Amino acid sequence: MGILTRFRDIMASNINALLDKAEDPEKMIDQCLRNLNSDLGKVKSETAAIMAEEQRAKRALDECNAEIEKMQSYAIKALEAGNENDARRFLEQKAVLTSRQPGLKDAYELAKNNAAHMRQMHDKLVNDINELEARKDMIKGKLAVAKTQERINKMSSSVVSTNDSIASFEKYEEMADKALDKANAMAELNRTSSEQTIEDLAKKYTSDASIDEELAALKESLNK
Repeated sequence: MGILTRFRDIMASNINALLDKAEDPEKMIDQCLRNLNSDLGKVKSETAAIMAEEQRAKRALDECNAEIEKMQSYAIKALEAGNENDARRFLEQKAVLTSRQPGLKDAYELAKNNAAHMRQMHDKLVNDINELEARKDMIKGKLAVAKTQERINKMSSSVVSTNDSIASFEKYEEMADKALDKANAMAELNRTSSEQTIEDLAKKYTSDASIDEELAALKESLNK
């Protein structure tokens, strides 16, 4: 039964554990199925050999039983013909064959049980392979979805980084706006200060001239 060792090991294992350890789960799945199909070929060959042994053992037992019946029939015919010595020889041969009968029967029962056991293991292996073949596409589909999700996760991380960059850009833009507003305010203050100085100076002279004119007009009216 050594040819079934890998089969029992794989079928006893949890396939998810195999996938977790695999660098490439898809390749691991295909490799498992290739191993199982290889074992199936060996199991078929061994099963065929054991079934052939069952048939050979059954044929030997059937031939022995047939010979025993034949010797019994010949002994009866010899006695009917009055040939007691011939009948004795047939009965002696029958006794020899009868002594072999239990061993042949035991060999057949053993071969029959072995063949039934091998057929059972063969059928189980076939069913397990068919089940795994059906699950293979489902597992590969899950892996494809997982890979897609992984790409989405990476893109999400990139989007987060992009948002950080946009936030930084807006921050610097706000700083630039503040700097520009400050510069414009300073320019406005400088321009206003200069203009006020000139206007004040002009008002001084304008104010004095008006007073002189008003004073002269007032004197003239009094003299009159």
